[in-house]
Amino acid sequence: MEQKGVQLDRGTFSCSICLDLLKDPVTTSCGHSYCMDCIKSHWDVEDGKYSYSCPQCRQSFTPRPVLLKNTMLADLVEELKKTGLQAAPADHCYAGAEDVACDVCTGRKLKAHKSCLICLVSYCEKHLQPHYDVAQFKRHKLVEPSKKLQENVCSRHDEVMKIFCRTDQQLICYLCSVEEHKGHDTVSAAAERAERQRELEGSRQNIQQRIQDREKDVKLLQQQAEAINLSADKAVEDSEKIFTELIRLLEKRSSDVKQQVRSQQKNEVSPVRELQEKLEQEITELKRKDAELKKLSHTEDHNQFLHNYPSLSPLSQSASSIHICPLSCFEDVTAAVSEVRDKLQDVLREKRTNVSLTGTEVDVLLPQPEPKTRAGFLKYSREITLDPNTAHTRLLLSEGNRRATIMSEQQSYSSHPDRFTGWYQVLSRESLTGRCYWEVETRGLGVYVAVTYKNISRAGCLGECRFGYNDKSWALDCINNGYTFCYNNVQTPVSDPVSSRVGVYLDHSAGILSFYSVSETMTLLHRVQTTFTQPLYAGLRLNIWSSGDSAELCKLK
Repeated sequence: MEQKGVQLDRGTFSCSICLDLLKDPVTTSCGHSYCMDCIKSHWDVEDGKYSYSCPQCRQSFTPRPVLLKNTMLADLVEELKKTGLQAAPADHCYAGAEDVACDVCTGRKLKAHKSCLICLVSYCEKHLQPHYDVAQFKRHKLVEPSKKLQENVCSRHDEVMKIFCRTDQQLICYLCSVEEHKGHDTVSAAAERAERQRELEGSRQNIQQRIQDREKDVKLLQQQAEAINLSADKAVEDSEKIFTELIRLLEKRSSDVKQQVRSQQKNEVSPVRELQEKLEQEITELKRKDAELKKLSHTEDHNQFLHNYPSLSPLSQSASSIHICPLSCFEDVTAAVSEVRDKLQDVLREKRTNVSLTGTEVDVLLPQPEPKTRAGFLKYSREITLDPNTAHTRLLLSEGNRRATIMSEQQSYSSHPDRFTGWYQVLSRESLTGRCYWEVETRGLGVYVAVTYKNISRAGCLGECRFGYNDKSWALDCINNGYTFCYNNVQTPVSDPVSSRVGVYLDHSAGILSFYSVSETMTLLHRVQTTFTQPLYAGLRLNIWSSGDSAELCKLK
């Protein structure tokens, strides 16, 4: 066989499944050939169906055909391999699922290179050649490959639609223009395209102008953002310097107060020490004199007694009366410092610095998101103790004033105006501002975990004194294996899993108060969003009938 006689398309001897030359070719009864392994694998996938199909023509076979090697075709393929075979197009030249295929190609189709609007056919480069060579075809309109060529054909008359009906705003063929569209305002599709092309160009110009305008706006916004960032950075830097100066001033003031107190302490203690030494010397002399008199009183010889009695030295003059100063002589210093602290807290809490940016106020003390894990909450843990001056007399404070236990007998507390006299309640010694977190371990049937303003009423059993029953306190009632949130005499049931430990999170500036059930995980029980106008204090209340019950502020560090 001469090579000139075998210039055949490689696709003729290729398997349509693997797209390679046939290996062990077999031929189905419908006349299509495949590699033995390829067609078997194809039919293996169809196992369990009622029939088996040809991958090319979809003819069905029942039962599954028994295929034998086509020896003549196999020999032909081997002979062609030896004598040479026309190179097949590269795989990327074949049409895929997303490509427009050549309508003229048989077998595996190539990608279309152009579509003809006159022929309404898509051509690969090979089959398109007559449109370049034949005079009649050169007048045809070629466009980029399109799958929508049939949309140019009138479904009623099967004619190419070259006319546009402006009355009905649709493409029509020439037969439509003399029938159902007779008398309508019609123009050629090319004329309508030219008109709309002008409109399109106008729209594009408008869009491009808007793009330019918006790009300018974006640039201005970028400049504004940069200005805001620079201003914010400067504000942060300046505020850090100011706060550093404030801290330095407070440290100096603290040192001055300390020095003044120590100096006054020395001046006050020195005369006390001197008088103390005089008194101790007088005591020594009196003891010596008493010993002499005692010895003389035991003398049995009357004459000797009378002889020695006049020789006893007289007592020295006693020191003048002693005036004891109150032990709280420095309380005025503590009160003055506390007043300074309270004023400073008021300034930081209520008179925050606001920065004005183009009419928008930006709070310097920005709210922070609430933590999500217990480790996150522990970053804000506070060491809180209970104030004995506020504890009801039936509450015993222990564990370093962190645990309150209800007792059957009165405790020996001194009288104090801050003490609760009706409800079995106690407040923390420390005030709470900023971001704080603490946990309470409850034991018994009834415990209230609360926060309150310091000016809550103390005397009696009215609601104005009871945690959660006025507008000055918020409380979580942990009773009867359940929770109830109380505020201003309104009770809200909370249906979450009960734990003996309750976590309390406070963000004073943001007005957030949250109660959590603490176990292996943190479960939110209730969250309050409000505005706090004063420093808050932690509070505990135990029920009257639950003697022996206790609540303890846990150590978290």
